[in-house]
Amino acid sequence: MANEPFDLVVIGAGPGGYVAAIRAAQLGMKVAVVEKRATFGGTCLNVGCIPSKALLQSSHLFEQAGHDLAVHGIQLGAPQLDFAQLMKRKADVVEATTKGVAFLFKKNKIAAFQGTGRIEKAGSVAVLGEDGAVRETLSTRNILIASGSEATPLPGVTIDEKKIVSSTGALELAEVPKRLVVVGAGIIGLELGSVWRRLGSDVTVIEFLDRIVPGVDDEITKHFQRALARQGLKFKLGSKVTKAELSPAGVTLTVEPAKGGPAETLEADVVLVSIGRRPYVEGLGLDKAGVKLSPRGRIEVDAHFQTSVPGIYAIGDAIDGPMLAHKASEDGVACVETLAGQKGHVNWDLVPSIIYTQPEVAWVGKTEEQLKADGVAYKIGKYPFTADPRSRANAATEGFVKVLADKATDRVLGVHIIGAEAGTMIAEAALAMEFSASAEDIGRVCHAHPTVNEAMKEAALAAWDKPIHL
Repeated sequence: MANEPFDLVVIGAGPGGYVAAIRAAQLGMKVAVVEKRATFGGTCLNVGCIPSKALLQSSHLFEQAGHDLAVHGIQLGAPQLDFAQLMKRKADVVEATTKGVAFLFKKNKIAAFQGTGRIEKAGSVAVLGEDGAVRETLSTRNILIASGSEATPLPGVTIDEKKIVSSTGALELAEVPKRLVVVGAGIIGLELGSVWRRLGSDVTVIEFLDRIVPGVDDEITKHFQRALARQGLKFKLGSKVTKAELSPAGVTLTVEPAKGGPAETLEADVVLVSIGRRPYVEGLGLDKAGVKLSPRGRIEVDAHFQTSVPGIYAIGDAIDGPMLAHKASEDGVACVETLAGQKGHVNWDLVPSIIYTQPEVAWVGKTEEQLKADGVAYKIGKYPFTADPRSRANAATEGFVKVLADKATDRVLGVHIIGAEAGTMIAEAALAMEFSASAEDIGRVCHAHPTVNEAMKEAALAAWDKPIHL
């Protein structure tokens, strides 16, 4: 038993947990973190956001070298893939990033415990070893659950992380598969499908719904699917996988129409199951501690992230709201600032989302479909990157910016972008909307020329009155 109780023990060192721990330490708290992985950073830094973006960048450059540089007057011939180096670079990026978190823990005098955290009761967290035995027990005034999420399993399909893989296995393939089937046309599936397609795989995406990336603005989605199809991704929408059988040659999938009909078989070397994520709450001792879960299996919290048990808090993927790393980080900061007597707050309605394919897709706020369902009168401003001088200079004119504004007040209600730098551009929209900006406000701000961000200005002007350059 620790001699002095901690002010805060955080279970999980992912983007929610490690950021919360650092902020709590900055605010003068005595903090401990319990992490079951050998390295810090959670799913995102170890087997999610960071390694996938490293592979996305490398595969994008490989694609450019083989297809996109001739227009610039650069002739290279067919590029050669050094697969081992590509994977080593990905691992190096992960190692540097996770070591950075470890350094920040030391800098902020945060006590780090390797093991599985289990809540014994309010004010007490046990640290379990790999054998399940309690190695030590931490006494604390407050507990913060930042346990994250895990891949949702597909009934009837067993993941072995070799031929049938989750996103974790898809980041560690030993070679480029000739045939890859992605089950699920969400963000993770399309990002990883794009990686392996660029590197040479024949990729087919199977989706239960009749559209890809549910929740994204319909107009963006249609443009996005056409762009991916031109790149070589094949789609089987309105379909479901009912069986997966391993063979020496790979995997045989049985695929049926989602609404019923004759089945067909599909052969693959590797199958990526990517149908979503679910909160990771098993083994945390929630039942014993009396922490309530919602019908969806998420931890119930109040406006200050406190669970049904005083002194026990939860953030990130384990609770409601978008299951995104940056949302978890903001949850963590807001939670510990409130514990310190400050006014922490996160606006879940304005958490930006990004798909890091090429073109990128990014959005914040409401879609057209949501506004229609809510009965909100709105106006639309759009501006294509084909009309943007910097995008033309970059030979990256795919896509457009779309601004949705309230018809009566001109307040911006949603911004949706598909284009090469959408993920960077969306930050301007999120900031503007956080301060209740109008389309006119964005349109009247001086944007540097020539930049792709001028497309944001022009789209805002189009929503308010008229664009200048269209």
